Amino acid sequence: MRHAKKGRKLSREAAHRRAMMGTMAGQLISHGRIKTTEPKAKELRRVVDRLITTAKKDDLAARRQAVRVLKDKTVVRRLFEDVAPEFDDRNSGYTRILKLGPRPGDGAEQVYLELVNYSPEE
Repeated sequence: MRHAKKGRKLSREAAHRRAMMGTMAGQLISHGRIKTTEPKAKELRRVVDRLITTAKKDDLAARRQAVRVLKDKTVVRRLFEDVAPEFDDRNSGYTRILKLGPRPGDGAEQVYLELVNYSPEE
């Protein structure tokens, strides 16, 4: 029974799942919006919201926790210097999911996962 087991397995082993979430979180922080499937977006939202909340503390321990997930110091720097300060007035809800419809190949539900303050460049 899966009582009190949070999160989706996404048909991957734990190490693969952690690596995928770290990579996708880095892409979301770098670009502001990514296109993915709905279950992945719902899981990634949890990871990114925790990262931004941690980054708002802006101390050495918070940076080290972010590096553990993101693995890329340039992305961590962007998170702490650009993204987190923009959300100082917010307690949570840093991301939004916009549904796009099914993918033509396999019918998987596609979504945009974006930061709430994202605005596409002209």
